[in-house]
Amino acid sequence: MRRLLTFLMVLFPTVLIAQQVDIESRYRQIDEAIAESPRYVALREAKITAARHAFNQTSGKQKYEEGYRLYELYRPFVSDSAIYFLRQCIALAEQQGDHAASVRCRSQLAIRCSNIGLYDEALNILDSIRIGNGLDKLVLGTYYEAYNNVYGELSYYTRLDDMRQLYQQKEQYYKQLMFDHLPATSEACLLRREQTAQAEGDLKTAMAINDEWMKTVEPGSHPYALTALYRYIEYKLQRDTTQMMYWLTESVLADIRNAAMDQGSMWELANELMLMGDVDRASRYISFTSDCANRYGSRQRNWQIAPLLSHIANEYKSQSEHITSQLWGALAVISILALLLLGALFFVHRRNTQLHTARNDLKISNDELASANSLLAAQKDELAALNSQLSTLNSQLTESNRVKEEYIGRFMSLCAQYIDKLDNYRKMVNKKMKNKELEELFRISKSTELKEKELEELYENFDTVFLHLFPNFIDDFNALLQPEMQIHPKEENRLTTDIRIFALIRLGFEDSSKIAEFLHYSVNTIYNYRARIKNGALGNREQFENKVKTL
Repeated sequence: MRRLLTFLMVLFPTVLIAQQVDIESRYRQIDEAIAESPRYVALREAKITAARHAFNQTSGKQKYEEGYRLYELYRPFVSDSAIYFLRQCIALAEQQGDHAASVRCRSQLAIRCSNIGLYDEALNILDSIRIGNGLDKLVLGTYYEAYNNVYGELSYYTRLDDMRQLYQQKEQYYKQLMFDHLPATSEACLLRREQTAQAEGDLKTAMAINDEWMKTVEPGSHPYALTALYRYIEYKLQRDTTQMMYWLTESVLADIRNAAMDQGSMWELANELMLMGDVDRASRYISFTSDCANRYGSRQRNWQIAPLLSHIANEYKSQSEHITSQLWGALAVISILALLLLGALFFVHRRNTQLHTARNDLKISNDELASANSLLAAQKDELAALNSQLSTLNSQLTESNRVKEEYIGRFMSLCAQYIDKLDNYRKMVNKKMKNKELEELFRISKSTELKEKELEELYENFDTVFLHLFPNFIDDFNALLQPEMQIHPKEENRLTTDIRIFALIRLGFEDSSKIAEFLHYSVNTIYNYRARIKNGALGNREQFENKVKTL
């Protein structure tokens, strides 16, 4: 069974179509079953405890029956315990002189050993069995089934072509002997008949065999899980994704609810999820089945799980590297904003220097006017009015200086806010990675909402500051344009992209690449905006930007 599952996974990769089946509902059922797994395990352990008590309290034939019942309970649950009670049954059968029971248990022991990769041990056990005459056909059928099983495993895992051919010949030989002795409706015969039909590409016959097999098992039981798994394979070969996933999840649910630790279906489901790109769910499921395999004690199952666990780890590493690159991108944006802030601070400082010089000049003028006023009494009223005008201008310049100082503080605050936001974002990423909330982190990292929000806030702050410094800029700018080219923003106190570009030119940003970095456009886009506006200028278009700088 493991060989065929591996072959199908490689040969027929599957892509699910979400609307074909209510697969999310099936996943919810599986998640609920996994959450309830401790209860299912406790129920099986309770049955085992009761059976152990009965085993310890009985003797003779009854003790053998209770020991075999314990083997059946442990068979999908703990491999070592199943083998232990098979050995107990062998000892009891030999004590009682029941050769048939001894052969039956030894054959089952060989099957268990071959299923967990102990091929030499399995062959040694089978070679030590003396068949003799008078054995029941069912016992002989189980004996041949054990030989068929071990040679089938050896033919699959050997790397030597000549040995593979030899093992396959022996596998076919013992399979025919098994068919001759076991009922056609037994699980072993139905399973191998279906495998043969699948290998020959006769899917119609294979489905008919599975229908026949399905009638012999109780829905929801552990045998039902195996039957459902092969039904999944039938639909996978037919590329029927709807039925395929339904029967695969049926098998998974039956395994979990029966506390089966040897789970082929959950491993196969994790593979399907990886093919669909659902790494988080695949990781949860393969981790669960890995824990179950460790409890069961099968090195073969761990070998199957290991490559998928490695693949999932690589996927998580890739996602982590992607998130790291996004963080570096965010740091680059903050660095650009910091440079812009430094540029703004330099601009404001230069303006303050100019205002300070102007204030000193006005003070000198006021002193001179005061002296002239004392000397020219006849012109007292005129000089008083002029002095009043100059005082008003001085007040306006003082107010302008206060505004500049206010916006220095505003830009410093904006810089501090961006640093705090970057640190909060770092803390959030660190917390989610620590809590292994990688799915949520991956969703956040894919979103551009944060960047768009911060850019919008930056542009809003820029527009507010600029229009406060140059309240008549929009009207003066439009006065330089032809009527049909004039731009009127839809929102009050907001600039359009066209006006914002020339506002930056007014502030001294003449290089299109610098403007493009600030506005997050390409250099060609900025160049096209500038060219289109200049084409609509009144008068000489080559002097248009120089006129804008004087507004």
